[in-house]
Amino acid sequence: MVRIIFHVDMNSFYASVEQAYNPELKGKPIAIAGNPKERRGIIVTSSYEARNKGIYTTMKVGEALKKCPELIILPPDFPKYREASKAMFSILKSYTKIVEPVSIDEGYMDVTDLSKERHPLEIAKEIQLRIWNELDLPCSIGIAPNKFLAKTASDMKKPMGITVLRKRDVPKQLWPLPVIKMHGVGESTAKKLNSLNIYTIGDLAHSNEGLLKKELGKNGVRLRLRAKGIDSREVDPNAIYDTKSVGNSTTLPYDITDMKEIEKTFQQLAEKVAERLLAKNLCGATISIQIRDCHWHNQTKSKTVQNPLYLKNEIYTEAMKLFHKCWDGTPIRLLGVTISNVQDRKYIAEQLSIFNYNQYTKEEPIVEIINEMERKFGKGIIQKGVNIKKKSYASKTSFSKDFFEDLKEE
Repeated sequence: MVRIIFHVDMNSFYASVEQAYNPELKGKPIAIAGNPKERRGIIVTSSYEARNKGIYTTMKVGEALKKCPELIILPPDFPKYREASKAMFSILKSYTKIVEPVSIDEGYMDVTDLSKERHPLEIAKEIQLRIWNELDLPCSIGIAPNKFLAKTASDMKKPMGITVLRKRDVPKQLWPLPVIKMHGVGESTAKKLNSLNIYTIGDLAHSNEGLLKKELGKNGVRLRLRAKGIDSREVDPNAIYDTKSVGNSTTLPYDITDMKEIEKTFQQLAEKVAERLLAKNLCGATISIQIRDCHWHNQTKSKTVQNPLYLKNEIYTEAMKLFHKCWDGTPIRLLGVTISNVQDRKYIAEQLSIFNYNQYTKEEPIVEIINEMERKFGKGIIQKGVNIKKKSYASKTSFSKDFFEDLKEE
């Protein structure tokens, strides 16, 4: 059965929320950024008025002010954005229960059943107008038979656009575009595809599946299908978290080479990553570090470990090992740590090794007691403390999906 999927994408969300709360900001170039007094002040998002003056995301505050002296810079207000997000999703859920948030400012809707009674365009226009009239926020909506095409469609016309993208439109509208323009393809994947003589989305659609699987694994096969307009993923209301990695990075207030400062920075990064993993009850088998030097050259180094990581000290230790392997002494501008290939910690069975065997030997009597208790009172009556979840809070999660932690409860 052909499904009808909406992708609702809020336009310039943080800046738009600020303008909705303070009408005096409407029509003016505004940007959301960190501390403008330090170099870490980087533009997170900006209003369309600012974008028209050349302001873009990741631009440094100083550079932005030189380009646009009248730019109004505001610090992020996480609780305000969270409330606006909840209000937006409440509107979407008033049409169908099949709503899947994918970030604080975007989500999918399956309106197949609703479209039997009303035309999808009529529904989309009504949703767009309600969000505008009730919340004073602009959004774009993509309409398509699957999630990939709906997401692609919502990007085609901003702000306040509604775009229909059918599978039969793919050869004409998508295939001529470079692969970097395809949703799900980043710079590294695009470079890899280019090395295989795949330059356009059309090239990808007509590429050899075996070659893609060999070079890019399952993701290569998946991208090839999506280049053909094929995507079988359902809109899942329970899939609020599609977390593949948890990370944190920081732009330093000045270039550093001192090892004590580097170690201190990695300790802070490891602590934040550990907090975010704990909040989501996750662990990950792959750790990556990012180094950006004073010449804006980026370098990454990754390692997959035997036992998944989630503890601060373990993350810090592995990060420093990677750092010592790749740093050449050039002054550092940015450092980052990411844990990927994550999964729920309750499903992890730690691999025994010569290094942790003694620890498990000590725990063996406790394990026997737990087994006896479960035989008497039922499976799961006692659980390891590793599964206890810590409540997350906005100030610790920056611009991540943790903003809508409580959407499940609504």
